[in-house]
Amino acid sequence: MGEYLGSPKTNKQTNKQTEYMKNKILATLVAFGLVGSVSAVEINENLSINGFIDASWSDLDTEKATGGINDNQSLGLDEIELNFLFNVGNVSGAIHIDDYDANDRNSIADGGDYAEDSEIDIEQAHFTYTLDNGISVTMGKYGSKLGFEREDPAGLFTYSRAYGTNANSGSVFNAGNVDSYVYEGVAVGYTGDVVSLNLSFHNGGDSNLEGDDLNTELSFSYTGIENLVLGGGFLFDNQGSDTATENDMVNVHAAYTTGKFLFAAEYSELDIDGPAVNDKLDAYMFLADYTVSDKMAVALRLSSNEVTSTLDYDKLTIAPRYSITESLGAILEFSDIDIGTEDANLVAVELTYTF
Repeated sequence: MGEYLGSPKTNKQTNKQTEYMKNKILATLVAFGLVGSVSAVEINENLSINGFIDASWSDLDTEKATGGINDNQSLGLDEIELNFLFNVGNVSGAIHIDDYDANDRNSIADGGDYAEDSEIDIEQAHFTYTLDNGISVTMGKYGSKLGFEREDPAGLFTYSRAYGTNANSGSVFNAGNVDSYVYEGVAVGYTGDVVSLNLSFHNGGDSNLEGDDLNTELSFSYTGIENLVLGGGFLFDNQGSDTATENDMVNVHAAYTTGKFLFAAEYSELDIDGPAVNDKLDAYMFLADYTVSDKMAVALRLSSNEVTSTLDYDKLTIAPRYSITESLGAILEFSDIDIGTEDANLVAVELTYTF
């Protein structure tokens, strides 16, 4: 799980949409994976616990180019997560215990087969030492800081994520999804009044942090303009083998709030380099979110990414959400998806309980 600043599916979050989005990217780089839920249970002054339970029903109808309709339906628990957060002096950290059902949203949206359920896992485990001058050092297992949709299901505006998958790069455009991408390494960060920077060195093709098998990620955020948050960065992928495929990515995104509206945009470029493929692919996303009332909001998202140099994945999503209680929220999503010559329609209902 990434920095959990409160779910847009809860009443508290709906009341604070502007504050949530402004803090979303900044806190991602500042806390480097620390969880700060609006409903965390404080055990003592040094330890607190939060988490969520996520369940959904979805129906994806895909019209195949060869004729016929492929119908995929799913009903059940998608994910359960429990997070232990500690803070002692200049040292802070988190342990995220996760049970993630691999009926994940990217597989569903692509019309793929459902994978087997995963076992309980330590999704993230890291600690950070922060100096008084804003410099920090983090070590452990953590997620990427790139991308706008960095949150777990409890922090997203929609049920599904924006981008489709690629046979050579997977869902790298969704790099911030910690259910798919986590690293083990060390990172150095800096947090100023309006600028935050983070430089991560983490494992590449295997668990050995050797010079020729070391991934590097540089990310940033800027909040010096009122109601505007800018973020982005670079990922340099080293697999440590001439026969492996490497994926370097550049990402930039922005979010602007005005009145009851939030507008966001994102652009990514992926450089795939391997013995059998050499491609430059791009992706973009536009999102508009409108707060209807204290309990209801609606998100409209347009996204597109190149699956290959000759195949595009285009998606239009509308997702109303409603806060049933302060801790229980619901999302209804309708997505129209075009994958080359194939068309798909996704309908989903999601319930998320946060604590």
